[in-house]
Amino acid sequence: QVQLVESGGRLVQAGDSLRLSCAASGRTFTFNYYTMGWFRQAPGKEREFVAAISRASGSTFYEDSVKGRFAISPDHAKNMVYLQLNSLKPEDTAVYYCAASSRGSIYSQSAYNYWGQGTQVTVSS
Repeated sequence: QVQLVESGGRLVQAGDSLRLSCAASGRTFTFNYYTMGWFRQAPGKEREFVAAISRASGSTFYEDSVKGRFAISPDHAKNMVYLQLNSLKPEDTAVYYCAASSRGSIYSQSAYNYWGQGTQVTVSS
C-alpha cells in the first residue's frame, strides 16, 4: 500500500509562484517502481493531467497549457515529489492531486493506482 499526501496549496495572485509537495510513504514504495503524476480538477470540470515523471527514464511530461511554467521534480532521498508552479493564472485554480502509477502509463488517470487527497490552489486575478 502507498500513501500520498499533498501540501502547499493556497490563495495566490496571478503571476505568483507556488510549490506543491507530495509525500509518498508505504512499505513497498520506491520511486523506481512508480511513475509519479500531478493532476488537477477545476470547479465544474473533469480532472485533467498536469505533469508526470516517468519511472523508466526519469523523463518529464506536461500538459500543453503548463509547459514552460510548471516543473515536476522528485527527491528520492525524501520520497517527495514537487510541482513548481510559476506565472500562475486564474485558470490554474483547481484542486491538485498527486498520483502514483505502477503500470507505466503517463497520461491515463486509470493507470494510476494511488491518489492523494488533493490540495487547493486558488489564483486571484
